[in-house]
Amino acid sequence: MSRGRIVLAVIAMILVLGLLVFSWIAFGPGAMDFAGGHRVALEKYSGTSPTGVPADFASTDPVARGEYLTKAADCQACHTAKGGAPFAGGLAFKLPFGTIWSPNITPDRDTGIGGWSDAQFLRALREGIDDQGQHLYPAMPYAAYTYLTDADALAIRAYLRTVPAAHREPPPTALSFPFNQRRLMSVWSLLFNPKRRFEPNADRSPAWNRGAYLAEAMGHCGDCHTPRNLLQALDNRHKYAGAVAAGWRAFNITGDKATGVGGWSDAELAQYLSQGHAPGRGTAAGPMGEAVDLSLSHLTPSDIAAMVTYLRTIPPVSTPDQPRPATGPAPATHRFAAADSAAPLGKKIFEGACIGCHAWSGNGALNGLATLNGSRAVNDPSATNVAQVIISGASRRTAQGQSVMPAFGHAYSDAEIAAVANYVTTRFGAKPSSVTPKQVARLRKAT
Repeated sequence: MSRGRIVLAVIAMILVLGLLVFSWIAFGPGAMDFAGGHRVALEKYSGTSPTGVPADFASTDPVARGEYLTKAADCQACHTAKGGAPFAGGLAFKLPFGTIWSPNITPDRDTGIGGWSDAQFLRALREGIDDQGQHLYPAMPYAAYTYLTDADALAIRAYLRTVPAAHREPPPTALSFPFNQRRLMSVWSLLFNPKRRFEPNADRSPAWNRGAYLAEAMGHCGDCHTPRNLLQALDNRHKYAGAVAAGWRAFNITGDKATGVGGWSDAELAQYLSQGHAPGRGTAAGPMGEAVDLSLSHLTPSDIAAMVTYLRTIPPVSTPDQPRPATGPAPATHRFAAADSAAPLGKKIFEGACIGCHAWSGNGALNGLATLNGSRAVNDPSATNVAQVIISGASRRTAQGQSVMPAFGHAYSDAEIAAVANYVTTRFGAKPSSVTPKQVARLRKAT
């Protein structure tokens, strides 16, 4: 074979391999394909409708119903900057290739969506195209909201008309080339936006279908808990297996018993979703804490139960870098010794600032909300969320009491935060971490 033929053969092989890789990425399973069964149009579904507000939502007021759906869709978390007016936008999404800011969705006619028609609102919500015809970046989860019914989407729109108008123009998007080319989002949307309404699964229960609608269309859980592929779309081959988003780790919530929630009881899952805390399982903070505070805690018991029903069916996916959490108080002398010798600075900081709430045992000195044992964050060898909680703080209020974790980011250096984070994971976790000051500095910037 001549040299020219060999070169052409190699080029052809590379092209074929590239096409196969692209096809693998672009034509992966959809969000609910794992369930199998037979999907039907909503109007042909014989069970209780999985859309709208639940039966145990008492109010018949249209605005109250729209508010419920807005909270179920968790709109406020992304469209409200720290210290800013609700829904006025300006929250920064810091990405590896630049920063984008959430838009103002209050009724202000100049800087918000007060001048939008319902058709423009629906197009932005479900297709990712704004009133000027510009494509939105998928930080706006339109690939999930595309499943929303017209009635639910317009109920959200009706509620947003009632919130106070705020005149605020968010900063312009600042992304590097080629990510600053919005036209590319049309290709992304063509590949990864299903562009269809929710279709119930006729072979699943009404509770399962309601849970699927809440988790996939409304709450867009996968946007944080599902890893992304090379084109930044959700990799549903590893659905809900965990990912890092906004500088925080969203943990595995598949049925895997060691690294997911397969070993949790239904009551534990329900309590964590509705209150942000389950004894022996951990306390929500960061984006998950916001999701509980602004969205999940406002759902009715039947909707929380439906989400648990749906989560129970997610196929187990193991997360090899996450060990099975150590549970119970930290009684092992060797763990204490290892922590004390490996991180004397961490021990010193923990002793001075942490034991008053968390106790040497990790079981919480004041109430169960401060318990460290069993927490997935404390058992994460990357110590990502432990470091973030130290930097940013966290608070929870449940039926069991209130816990306020102060923010220490201003008080401690990157080296000190790394030291105490490593001390906590070594003392109370299943596997010690080795987070570095440089990693802590990156976490600060990502938040």
